[in-house]
Amino acid sequence: MSLPKGAHRGERVDIGGRSLRVVRAGPATSAAPLIVCEHGAFGCAADWTVVQERLAAKGLRSLAYDRAGLGYSDPGPEPRDGRAINDDLEALLDRLGETGPIVLAGHSMGGLMVRLFALERDRRPVVGLVLVDAVTPSVLSLPGGAQAVEGFGRLLQAVSHGARFGLMVPVSLVSANLIGLPAEAASEKRRVHGAAPHARGASAEVRQWPATSRMAGAVELSADLPVAVVTADGKLPPPIREAQYAPAKASKHGFVEHVTGSTHANVLGPRHADAIVRGLEHVLAAAV
Repeated sequence: MSLPKGAHRGERVDIGGRSLRVVRAGPATSAAPLIVCEHGAFGCAADWTVVQERLAAKGLRSLAYDRAGLGYSDPGPEPRDGRAINDDLEALLDRLGETGPIVLAGHSMGGLMVRLFALERDRRPVVGLVLVDAVTPSVLSLPGGAQAVEGFGRLLQAVSHGARFGLMVPVSLVSANLIGLPAEAASEKRRVHGAAPHARGASAEVRQWPATSRMAGAVELSADLPVAVVTADGKLPPPIREAQYAPAKASKHGFVEHVTGSTHANVLGPRHADAIVRGLEHVLAAAV
């Protein structure tokens, strides 16, 4: 595999014959739970740069990483469904010696991954979820949902084929910084978006979107689990918006914030990241 060229932040951590890129921020130790940040489809750890900086300023520890086959991480065995992805995250946390409680934050398709982790993993306590303009398992059952997911999968397959011939390099000049990242992270993400291995990895994950949705929707989250939902502006159909809000409304410690004027991407950026920090602070306070 040829990883994107150029320096990158963070470190590559061996999880058993292959490595994942990890970016850690905040104090080396803290009494508060570790915040684990899961990026969306076609994303990478750089997406969380602004959020991580703001958490560090508050003395909170966080970890963002590139899933297998994306960004600066080596590919993993297929199928790349949510269970395989969470196996990698479990191995990564073990290798880093992180055995304490965690809060999981998931953006977009990463919302499926963190929900599934909270449902299936009990070796370390998950004490809260923050879902950032996140995909929900119920999307596939809504009118047009399955067709939209299938169409997105076809698009990423086309992107993957084109990326082999360098077609994503010029596209990355526009697509790579819709969040509004600081210079170093923006440059890093531009290299990632132009790289063929990244496109292949993203396509492999999206092909498994239906399977991951079924896994993540098989059981309801515990009402005792604090859940914060942060949504971006946009004209989503009411059933999709209600599905996004549902996990927080079902929680005894729910939090909902709709970020007016934001987009699906820049809700993670400098103008709007404080809403995500507020969601994280809410679940941390509820977990005490």
